Amino acid sequence: MPHDHEGEHHPLAQSAAGGEAAAQLGSDSSGCGAEHGLREGACGDREDHRDTRPDHATRFIETTRGVLSYTELAPLLADRVTIVEAAILAGDYAEQPLDEWLILDLHRRICMDLVPEWAGKWRDIEVTVGRLKPALPFQLPMLMRDYGLDLQARWQAAAAEFSDLTLEFLAYAEGRFLTIHPFRDFNGRTIRLFLTELRRRLDLPRVELAPESEAERAAYFTALEAADAHDWQPLTVIWNSRFQAIS
Repeated sequence: MPHDHEGEHHPLAQSAAGGEAAAQLGSDSSGCGAEHGLREGACGDREDHRDTRPDHATRFIETTRGVLSYTELAPLLADRVTIVEAAILAGDYAEQPLDEWLILDLHRRICMDLVPEWAGKWRDIEVTVGRLKPALPFQLPMLMRDYGLDLQARWQAAAAEFSDLTLEFLAYAEGRFLTIHPFRDFNGRTIRLFLTELRRRLDLPRVELAPESEAERAAYFTALEAADAHDWQPLTVIWNSRFQAIS
């Protein structure tokens, strides 16, 4: 169910209810693997974990290529995500500070040619994400600046050696971003790219971010709701299990 939401100037038409490290990039050019598909619908209309669509109706976005459903838009986004991911792994962002400008650039690069009016810009509409009411638009610049400063403050301890502080750092990076929900759409794709850059800087292997079973999904959604309340421990446990799964 999604953290992503429709835009004011790019309204979503609603249909009837229904339907890193040295690791190799996915071979499916459409990006329809679990990590690309579970939370943001790269293989369908399912997106993030808290759905903003009434009755899970199909979502549509006005783009430079016309009004597209998520099913139609997802492979276009996946192609762009793959290109940006390759740039991250090549070290293109190595010299950039961990701040809001890096995040804005990641978002811009995955959708500028599709939704130029709001790509790489903080959302300017109010949204509701499940039981979460994210920050108001006027709060976003300061919240995202503080988010970057908090990451920088946590960096030295997280990077010193792989430890619980590293796991908490990653949990904070993921959970806090999704609570703030800074963009109109594609928040999930943007944070996954940002986490790729964080793992690269920490010299950590690629891990599967998408929970595979219903039990894992439920635990993940519960952990994100805990993160909404500034409790990073459940998401830290999930990050530990992600690395344990590849050890």
